[in-house]
Amino acid sequence: MSVSIAPSILAADFTRLGAEIARVEAVAVEYIHVDVMDGHFVPNITFGPPVVRALRQITNVPLDVHLMIADPDRYLEAFVEAGAASLTVHAEVTPHLHRTVQRIHALGARAGVAINPATPVHVLEEIVDDLDLVLVMSVNPGFTGQAFLPMAVRKIEATRALIAARGGRATIEVDGGIDASNIAQVAHAGARLIVAGASVFHTPDPAAAVAALRQAAVDR
Repeated sequence: MSVSIAPSILAADFTRLGAEIARVEAVAVEYIHVDVMDGHFVPNITFGPPVVRALRQITNVPLDVHLMIADPDRYLEAFVEAGAASLTVHAEVTPHLHRTVQRIHALGARAGVAINPATPVHVLEEIVDDLDLVLVMSVNPGFTGQAFLPMAVRKIEATRALIAARGGRATIEVDGGIDASNIAQVAHAGARLIVAGASVFHTPDPAAAVAALRQAAVDR
């Protein structure tokens, strides 16, 4: 089953980020995933708009920016101006999702909404047909290298059913603990954009790891 791979730079070697991205560009990855964390919504601090701007200068691969921050509305314009092709905000911290999604679209970016493992899919019912992406978290966000939560599979299935029922166009994205042992399962459930961090960048050959993930997704 065909999927797109978005390597997450959260798992990359920050001292040689340009070289790390070049290695996955060699196998034509569809996106580079950028996890933005603020130390409030999640217990970690990572990147801001300057890093996105720097990434934009070294790659033409679209930047898939995931805002795991407490007040995303304050920073939408800054991230799009820095070079984000898509912005995903969390349902748990965004009280006016329609307005936020409309703003992202007005800025010229693709709009996504993420849900944490304990957040039910039905929170997306009134917004899903306006979305380009729905990101199902398969770990509790904050750190790379966590184990995949199997309950994410049924959430992906439920999300796929909701999108179909509402006539939506959103791509289902999944993030957290994805590797060759479970990528076929989430792809079969309906995920089409796969975020992979440790299973790509914590290997001797990230390009080969991406190729292996693509193959594993179709082997089921």
